[in-house]
Amino acid sequence: MPIRHWAVRSGLTGIAAALIVLAIAFLIWQRLGPRPVTVTTGAFPEELVYVRSTDDIVNGGTMFTASKSAAKPIAIIWIHGWGTNFYSPTYAMIGRALAARGYTTISGNTRMHDLGNVAGYYAGKRIRAGGYWGVASEEVRDLAAWIDFAGGQNFKQVVLVGHSAGWSAVRRYQAEKQDARVAGLVLASGAVHGDTGPPDADQLAEARRLMSAGEGDALIRDPKRSFPSYISAATFLDIANAPPDLQDFFGVQAQTQRPGVTRIVCPLLAFFGTRGDVGNEEDLEVLKSSIKRQPRGPSRVDTVMIKDADHMYTGEEAQVARVIAEWADTLLASQLGH
Repeated sequence: MPIRHWAVRSGLTGIAAALIVLAIAFLIWQRLGPRPVTVTTGAFPEELVYVRSTDDIVNGGTMFTASKSAAKPIAIIWIHGWGTNFYSPTYAMIGRALAARGYTTISGNTRMHDLGNVAGYYAGKRIRAGGYWGVASEEVRDLAAWIDFAGGQNFKQVVLVGHSAGWSAVRRYQAEKQDARVAGLVLASGAVHGDTGPPDADQLAEARRLMSAGEGDALIRDPKRSFPSYISAATFLDIANAPPDLQDFFGVQAQTQRPGVTRIVCPLLAFFGTRGDVGNEEDLEVLKSSIKRQPRGPSRVDTVMIKDADHMYTGEEAQVARVIAEWADTLLASQLGH
C-alpha cells in the first residue's frame, strides 16, 4: 500500500511539473510569440486618395480624417516600410487612433510599396517598382506629392513618419528639400546604424553588366539573407551609389563628414518596440549621442520605447498613436509659445 501511494504521488508530481512547464511556456509565448492582428471599424471618415508625382507616378493611400470639432492644424503622413503598403492593418489602426486624437492622418504608398508593382508606363514600357525593382532615391517625389496633397486639404504643416525602411525615404526627403512645411520627423523603427561597408563585389559587377546591357530590371540574388531574396540591378546600384552622408545619416561612424542629420532643423522623434524589434534603447542612445557630436542638427530630439510592441506594433497601435499625438501636441504648443 505505501508503495502504491508513493507511485500515485510520484505520478501526480510529474503531471504537476509538466503543467507548470506548459504554463511557463504559454506565458513566454504570450509575451514573445506573434500577436494576432485585430482590426476594428473606424469612428471617423476614411477616404481612399491618390497623388501623382512630378514624374507621373500615381500612388494610393488612405486619409483618416479627424472630426472638425477636435481637428489639429498639423496632418500626420505615415510612410510604409519595405515590402508592405498603405493599407497594412496596423497602419490603419494607428491612423484611426490618431484621427480620434484630432490628427488627420494620411497613410500613403510610395513607388517602393510591396515587393513589386507596376508604377506606370513610359514610352510603351512598363515601369516596375517595389522592394525588388524600385529606385528608392526617387521616393522623394512621392513624398512631395503627399505633402502637396495635405496642403490641398488646408494643412500648412505635416509630421512625416517613416516606418522601418520608410524612414530612409522620410529622412532623405527632408535632408534634400528642407521643406518648411515639415513640422517634425518621426523615426518609427528605422535604421540608426548606417550600412557604410562596400557592396558585394560580385553583385556590383553583375549589376553594372546588366545595366550596361539595358537590363536594369533583371534580378540578382541577395546571398546575405536567410531566405530567398532578390533585388534588381537598378535597385542594387541605387543603394550602392547612395551618398555616404545618407548611408550613415546620424554620423555614427566618426569619419562621416557632415552626415544627413546636420541638414535637419525640425524636431525629431524616434522610437522602437520592446518585443524583439530592429532597434533598442542602446540604439536610441547612439542616435542621441551621434547627433550631439554634430555641429548642427534637429532643434530637438525625443526618444521612446513602445512597451510590448513588435516591429509592426501589432496590438499596440493605440500606444503608438498616443506617443505621436502627444509629441505633435508639444510642437503645436511651442509654436504658440506655451
